[in-house]
Amino acid sequence: MLLALDTATEFLHLALIDGDQSWTCRMGSGPGRSHSEGLLPALEGLLGEARATPRDLMGVVACLGPGGFTSLRIGVATAEGLGLTGLPTWGFTAFALRAEALVQAGVLAPFWILLDGQRGEAFHQRWAGAATAPAAKLALADLPGRVRAEPWWAPEAFAPRVAEHLPQGRVPLLDEGAAMLRGLVALARRVAQGHPEAPLAPFYLRETDAEVNFPLAAAHLPEALRRGLPR
Repeated sequence: MLLALDTATEFLHLALIDGDQSWTCRMGSGPGRSHSEGLLPALEGLLGEARATPRDLMGVVACLGPGGFTSLRIGVATAEGLGLTGLPTWGFTAFALRAEALVQAGVLAPFWILLDGQRGEAFHQRWAGAATAPAAKLALADLPGRVRAEPWWAPEAFAPRVAEHLPQGRVPLLDEGAAMLRGLVALARRVAQGHPEAPLAPFYLRETDAEVNFPLAAAHLPEALRRGLPR
């Protein structure tokens, strides 16, 4: 049985996959709460639905980002913790999951995936069967010059802010939650066919607050120490 999880945004996505069967869960973290409170109880509930135990898990597939620093660390730490028990682990990006969800919903490529980068920015990546370029971040005001007239998708909570700059071309999803869960199951099945990854490295796409606010201090740290700073 394969466990798949995504904690990159305010919504937690979980899936247990056993052959052609799957059990899924989507839940919001809620104001003032984090996925650390809901992830393990949600997993326990899914295991109960599947009439399984943690011993039935054979591998873990986790979203590596980009996303919030804390939320990503919760998901990656959970996957890494299970990996310490001997389970193989694999990673995927938040863009890959959203692209897979769109494909599962019948959306035709090419399209842009736009995620909330905070600070007036969007994390963005163009997809046409696969990513056509590395993911990057860009000011919302500069999106028209990058996306141009191509279709774009952003999560429900972020889409209105994007639409202020890109009023045309938004890709609709009638049921975003269901699409994400279908995408998670399909993507996890495919990713788990590849070579396991260890350790899993979160994909942040932006500097930490400490690196932004204290750039001179960060520049004088040894490279090995900077890589080990909490993000």
